[in-house]
Amino acid sequence: MEQWRQCGRWLIDCKVLPPNHRVVWPSAVVFDLAQALRDGVLLCQLLHNLCPGSIDLKDINFRPQMSQFLCLKNIRTFLKVCHDKFGLRNSELFDPFDLFDVRDFGKVISAVSRLSLHNVAQNKGIRPFPSEETAENDDDVYRSLEELADEHDLGEDIYDCVPCEDEGDDIYEDIIKVEVQQPMKMGMTEDDKRNCCLLEIQETEAKYYRTLEDIEKVDVGPGLLGVLSQPVHVRIAFSSQDLIKVHHSFLRAIDVSMMAGGSTLAKVFLDFKERLLIYGEYCSHIQKVEECTLKVQDGKFKLQDLLVVPMQRVLKYHLLLKVSHRRGRARGQWLREDLAMYINEVKRDKETLKKISEFQSSIENLQVKLEEFGRPKIDGELKVRSIVNHTKQDRYLFLFDKVVIVCKRRGYSYELKEIIELLFHKMTDDPMNNKDVKKWSYGFYLIHLQGKQGFQFFCKTEDMKRKWMEQFEMAMSNIRPDKANANHHSFQMYTFDKTTNCKACRMFLRGTFYQGYLCTKCGVGAHKECLEVTPPCKISDQDEVTKRVVPAALSSAGPKMVAVQNYHGNPPPPGKPVLTFQTGDVIELLRGDPESPWWEGRLVQTRKSGYFPSSSVKPCPVDGRVDYTAYPWFAGNMERQQTDNLLKSHASGTYLIRERPAEAERFAISIKFNDEVKHIKVVEKDSWIHITEAKKFESLLELVEYYQCHSLKESFKQLDTTLKYPYKARERAASRASMFTPRVIGTAVARYNFAARDMRELSLREGDVVKIYSRIGGDQGWWKGETNGRIGWFPSTYVEEEGVQ
Repeated sequence: MEQWRQCGRWLIDCKVLPPNHRVVWPSAVVFDLAQALRDGVLLCQLLHNLCPGSIDLKDINFRPQMSQFLCLKNIRTFLKVCHDKFGLRNSELFDPFDLFDVRDFGKVISAVSRLSLHNVAQNKGIRPFPSEETAENDDDVYRSLEELADEHDLGEDIYDCVPCEDEGDDIYEDIIKVEVQQPMKMGMTEDDKRNCCLLEIQETEAKYYRTLEDIEKVDVGPGLLGVLSQPVHVRIAFSSQDLIKVHHSFLRAIDVSMMAGGSTLAKVFLDFKERLLIYGEYCSHIQKVEECTLKVQDGKFKLQDLLVVPMQRVLKYHLLLKVSHRRGRARGQWLREDLAMYINEVKRDKETLKKISEFQSSIENLQVKLEEFGRPKIDGELKVRSIVNHTKQDRYLFLFDKVVIVCKRRGYSYELKEIIELLFHKMTDDPMNNKDVKKWSYGFYLIHLQGKQGFQFFCKTEDMKRKWMEQFEMAMSNIRPDKANANHHSFQMYTFDKTTNCKACRMFLRGTFYQGYLCTKCGVGAHKECLEVTPPCKISDQDEVTKRVVPAALSSAGPKMVAVQNYHGNPPPPGKPVLTFQTGDVIELLRGDPESPWWEGRLVQTRKSGYFPSSSVKPCPVDGRVDYTAYPWFAGNMERQQTDNLLKSHASGTYLIRERPAEAERFAISIKFNDEVKHIKVVEKDSWIHITEAKKFESLLELVEYYQCHSLKESFKQLDTTLKYPYKARERAASRASMFTPRVIGTAVARYNFAARDMRELSLREGDVVKIYSRIGGDQGWWKGETNGRIGWFPSTYVEEEGVQ
């Protein structure tokens, strides 16, 4: 048997992998094992299983997902403990990238084999590997793994947030189990069944209340206090006390309802909706306590057995209510769609904030709080070239919703080089030659909306480029959603300090930060998926304008200023709205006293207005020429005949912008339409730019973007086409096939719209039919499935499973 197969079986014997893991399937390949170990979590778990206490569990990132930073941190933690606690020499171990990039998986297998031979493992009676019948040389099997690693993501089951899901259910059932006086029998009427379910709710609630009292009485003991931080201990204590108060009132209300026949039970649940939100805080700290009890009690889980019950209880309410109120299900729908999702999102956000904190502590010279930039999307190594400085440089990028943090790696820490605000940029594909297939040649651009600055990013493979571009697209979609201005609103991604309901669907805005979108005009909140159906804004644009007193001299178009430094709102203007911008942005002055330190202006590219320091801008140069070389439509100096020859072989709608240095008009648009190449002069006059007097623009970029969406027939009747395809652009390569075809375990119909915040999530429209591939994260509110050709995770409470009564 190959050594890697023996390694997989040994990990199963060590209770690191489940007995039915795919590494023991007949069809298994070595990459299955490599993929299971690449994030370092299982290796750290292995050390804990072999010698509890040898590894500090709080140093492990149990859900690193797509983060190279967190995966490498786990692997380094494993290597350090192997060296310090198990006595393995560095020469017997491996480099973190040997595992993460699967550069030398043979070394990884060898290191795990040495652990299997260690006396700590031997004392547990687990047979080491390799056995005598192992083939002498397995090196050939490992040679293609690095290429496979480049093609496949880590962390497929990212929403499987609670380990030992079934175990938690069993504990709950054992503790809360009650004997219902009249068990359901064949031939019972619907009313009989309903009454039986109502009785179960009442009796299990009474038993659960007594369990909460037991939790409060548990003696934490000095051992647990030694490893459990005081803030967490205090939060858990206060949370359990609050739960007791809430459920004391809750149980009384249930008893009163039951004495009246139980018809008002759904209303009782609705009345307690907001009071039950304290479960979010309680559940978010359970993992920390579980880790500590595991360390102190050596796996006996006595305190944990009790602590897991509240989380299981609150996530089962919707199931109990669904059965008991089948006809009035809508009245208790908040339990299905709201409370469980809210609690799960609080837990996820707590984990996300922990991850952000680790990023923060590893980046030198960082003066801002990373959590202000939204949720992390992806991080990793790319090569970066600024459009000003044409040298490719090795950089480490952290992509968030609002910004991309560009760093230089220095050992295990990172030096901040640049913070790029995505709001002021657009992404475009790199016009790379199809023939160029060398590593680190797959690129894309991030271009400033006014063409003032830009960056080019290079990825190792085409697949990596696709993943990064998808994450950039998702981040930009979060900060600039398509429906941000629907129904006259002005929505921006926002962190709500208090629990807030969506104006459209009335459900909670989920999580603890950047839970949804705030209209900056009327102040209502909404989910991303609800923006287009939010009731019309009560404050009109005209009302906004009349709030400002603009001097007559500046009431139309004021003088243009250019930013000479970044301004992010610090220091803030006293009592005035802030206008943030970056160096090079163009601001239209609305009000400005030469003696005042604060001026009011409007950002040209976003039309957002506010106040800023007068020292941070200067008048725009009259002849400020923009460098367009980074744009996939810009051809530079090119003669007409050369253009004809170039565009002939392209599809209709392909275009370019070329310079005409010898002509009066500096630019021309050349476009292939049907079988002909047409040429259009671009006129620059009186600070305006246009191809027809009827429609003028402030810049060439603005003109191009307009005609990418509007037909040229507005100006030229015979030219009914938009600017469709930049001549350098090419279609992205099709996504590589996944390693195996998922098995469909059910189907469901979407009952609500859902807008993905992340590329791993699956957007839904009401009525979509979803193939279900996994319910592993079901207790966390997430299932995995496919609809409209995309696979991802979606909230299970947003769908109705077909064939389930």
